[in-house]
Order: sequence, then C-alpha cells, then structure tokens
Amino acid sequence: MCAGAALAGPPAAAAAPRYRVLVFTRTEGFRHASIPAGVRALRAIGRSRGFSVTATARPGAFTDASLRRFRVVVFLSTTGNVLDPPQEAALQRYVEGGGGFVGVHAAANTETRWPFYGRLIGARFRGHAPFEAATVRVADRRHPATRGLPRTMRRRDEWYAFTANPRPRVHVLLTVDERTYRPGRFRMGRDHPIAWSHAVGGGRAFFTALGHASAAYATRLLRRHLGGAIVWAARA
Repeated sequence: MCAGAALAGPPAAAAAPRYRVLVFTRTEGFRHASIPAGVRALRAIGRSRGFSVTATARPGAFTDASLRRFRVVVFLSTTGNVLDPPQEAALQRYVEGGGGFVGVHAAANTETRWPFYGRLIGARFRGHAPFEAATVRVADRRHPATRGLPRTMRRRDEWYAFTANPRPRVHVLLTVDERTYRPGRFRMGRDHPIAWSHAVGGGRAFFTALGHASAAYATRLLRRHLGGAIVWAARA
C-alpha cells in the first residue's frame, strides 16, 4: 500500500440538508404532464442548494404540525380546489406566521374561490396564448430568482394572462413582451408580468408562470430561477 493510500480516509458524506421543502402536486382540473419532471428538477436543485424535497399530492399534509417541518411550500402546477377549509386555514397560518410559498405555472389556476389564496398567488389565471417562443425581460436582476439571468431571454411556454395586473401589489421580476408572440384575446398590454414576489403577513410568496413543458425543467435558466425563488422564500 502506498503512503497516499494509507492516509486517505473514507469518502466524504454529503452535507445534511439545511431545511425541508414540501412540493404539492394535487390537481382537480387539468393535469400538466410536466409535473414529474418538475419534481425531479426540484430534487436536483435541492441537492445543490442545500434543501430536501418531500413531494406529495395528499392534502392531508396541510396541518399545523406537518407544515411546521417545512421552510417552504411549493404548489407545482396545481389546479382546481385542492384543499378543504381546515387545510386552507393551516396554510394561511403557516404563511402569515413566517413560512415561504412558491407557486409554479398552473398554481395561478388553483383555489379560485378562496380569497386568501388570491392574495397569496398575486394574480389569478385568465387564459393563455398557444405554446410558442417569446421574449422575456428581467425587471430586477438582484433578486435571488433572477440573479445571473440574462436581461432578455427567448423562451417557449404558455404565456399566461391574468384577471388583473398584480402591480403594484407585488414586486415584478419578469415580464413577457407581447410584441414577440401572438397573445390573441389573452392580451395584457405593454406591462405583462409573469413572475413576482411579495410579503404576505410574516411570510414570503413567489409566483412564476414559467414551467409548462417537461423539457423546461432540464434547462439551467429555469432551475436557477426556481432555486433562487425557494432560497428567497426560505430566507436562506
């Protein structure tokens, strides 16, 4: 045995996750085929960013005791009314008490009858143009969810329109340029936000409309965007 081998120790263990993230995937309406790819991407992001991911479609996870284990809750393309009133109340207490929330894509088309969720998500889904390429502009490059992104990006997605512009209730991070695709009747005008962050009670909430297609979750840009969003929501 050589001297170098004698001095070598066992392989270093992976660092323990610093916090936990709950990824909720229940749908009571349209179900995006990209949800499994999104879960895999979030697990990979967690390994590099220092958090662990628990993914579930079970609304029973929304109790005070269960939510206390997590720093951030992610609604990953959820649709429809996915929580009952006691579960809604638990999520509201969690966020207002300091928890983090990240909504991805169809999360804007979720819990349409719950007023608190409307404030949490920032703007409700109205419809979308066909899946096609468009130019996305970064409004704030200092936020963790947009830091390191180019000032403009050419992306393919479903370009969501909302029932109202969330500005100025939220801090807008990304906008889509309607001159670069065909919005049709889902036009919002020159100011068309698609990602934002804001405070909700003592907690933090983030939403991005990106993430329709499975392939998007393999891209460095979307992974950086989602990873930064979770880090920001977790105050990490």
